[in-house]
Amino acid sequence: MSLLVVGLSHRSAPVSVLERAALSADAQVKLLQDTVAAEPATEAAVLATCNRIELYADVDKFHAGVAELSTLLAQHSGVGLEELTPYLYVHYEDRAVHHLFSVACGLDSMVVGEGQILGQIKDSLARAQDLHSAGRLLNDLFQQALRVGKRAHSETGIDRAGQSLVTFGLEQLARGGDVQQWARGKKALVIGAGSMSSLAAATLARAGVAEIVVANRTLDRAERLAQILMEGDDTDVAARAVPMESVPAELTRADVTVSCTGATGLVLTAESVAEAVEGRTPAPAAGSGGDGPGAPGGEPGPTAGAQRGGASGTSLGTEDGCPLELSAVQGTAGFSVLGEAAVAGMAAADLEQHAAWVDNGTAGGDRRAAGGTARQGQTGTLDPAADTDAIAALAATVATVGRIPERRRPEPVEEPQRPEPVLFLLDLAMPRDIDAAVHRLAGVRLVDIESLAEASAGAPMAADVDQVRRIVSDEVAAFGAALRAAHITPTVVALRTMAADVVAGEIARLDGRLPGLDDKHRAEITQTVRRVVDKLLHAPTVRVKQLAAEPGGAGYADALRTLFDLDPETVAAVSRAEDSTTEKDRGPA
Repeated sequence: MSLLVVGLSHRSAPVSVLERAALSADAQVKLLQDTVAAEPATEAAVLATCNRIELYADVDKFHAGVAELSTLLAQHSGVGLEELTPYLYVHYEDRAVHHLFSVACGLDSMVVGEGQILGQIKDSLARAQDLHSAGRLLNDLFQQALRVGKRAHSETGIDRAGQSLVTFGLEQLARGGDVQQWARGKKALVIGAGSMSSLAAATLARAGVAEIVVANRTLDRAERLAQILMEGDDTDVAARAVPMESVPAELTRADVTVSCTGATGLVLTAESVAEAVEGRTPAPAAGSGGDGPGAPGGEPGPTAGAQRGGASGTSLGTEDGCPLELSAVQGTAGFSVLGEAAVAGMAAADLEQHAAWVDNGTAGGDRRAAGGTARQGQTGTLDPAADTDAIAALAATVATVGRIPERRRPEPVEEPQRPEPVLFLLDLAMPRDIDAAVHRLAGVRLVDIESLAEASAGAPMAADVDQVRRIVSDEVAAFGAALRAAHITPTVVALRTMAADVVAGEIARLDGRLPGLDDKHRAEITQTVRRVVDKLLHAPTVRVKQLAAEPGGAGYADALRTLFDLDPETVAAVSRAEDSTTEKDRGPA
């Protein structure tokens, strides 16, 4: 066995890299074709999901195979090899089998135990079979992975350890509350009609949404999905299909939107989402400013001190873009409360720049009208040099100790709270369908792959996970033994074929020497010779299969071929015949 897997997933790479490396359906087909055309690989399969991209291959050389598969992944993903390499992982032979079986059981999923990966593995195998890139090794491997995954879900409670990415995403939208209570009566928009979007639509229907609108580039697929939702026995939801051009209009009506398409660009921009929720969110509170943290753009609004300063005149701190607002400084006690609140945490360079603003200021009447915004001497005249010295001293303190010693506690500044969401967005696509800038919009809650990864990082592992791991270990050992035993089977078959030819030749020679031998005696002699040969070969062939099933047992096939002087072409012909039979008998994945 020379099974090799090279890939990257949410465990090895950040979401930003996974987004860029995502493979379209056409790119996956081209990658498979180029892999089997490459010298080291004879079989290939691609497993591409929203949080993993893995290339499986049967190779004859390990190092050459790693180099070739890594290069092909980089070429077809569009991410440079040097940038991609640090995030790649490599598994070989038994470790590769262990990895795929763990993936099939949901142990390597973002949400541990989710069962959707089984459908994705099935699709991966079907694609490789259609392109004839999966031979006997990968066909057996992926078929067995599906069986192991089903066994894990049926014999353990791994389903309790997690759920599908869709369910987990909806729980995050509901902030951990009851999804059915949260979803009841809402209007949902599902963008895309693939497997993930279909699962999302079905989940929303079961959760109790009042209406589901399906949008897809191919309207026929959207109509089929809507029809399935309408005909479901366990749901009572109104469903209809619309073309992608109707998404902006439908977005204005939707309460929940799930998007999972194969698009390479954004499906929903921040501007389109902002337009969809315009007028649906409450206006900012009075005095909070239009650009507060809850407003689109997320920039902080003016401070309370700045608002008060503007009421009495133009302060020094608001001139020429100066970052500070120095209100009345009292005597020699230091900065005022508002002054310390403004400078606390500023870098030394910013303070020095402000000192330059103070030094370059003029004692104009507007500054005097501000109620004494610059330091005054005992004579009552403005003294900008005193401000310069004070700020320069603070700058020196910041450079030395890294912070400004506070003399007074800053006054708390009230920030307007974000309004409750009126539009919930779930982005399950890779690369993303929805602009990440939507996170900053007021009245919108976005959950995407990146936030799901953060939310699931600290999720507790169920006790059933250990049992699933034992199942995986047992199945890996059994698969490896069966594979190694199968590796010697063509040699054993060739040996028995050679023995049968020897028996047939000797019986033919006996007929030449004893032409008068009747049929009864001839049959008895033939059967006797065959029994002798079978008994002589039985123990060695059974034992060699047992030895070959153990690690390192591949050499026994070579030993048999050498000891009995078997023709290598005969062994190869048996292998080809078995592969042909397997291809004909192979059912759907």
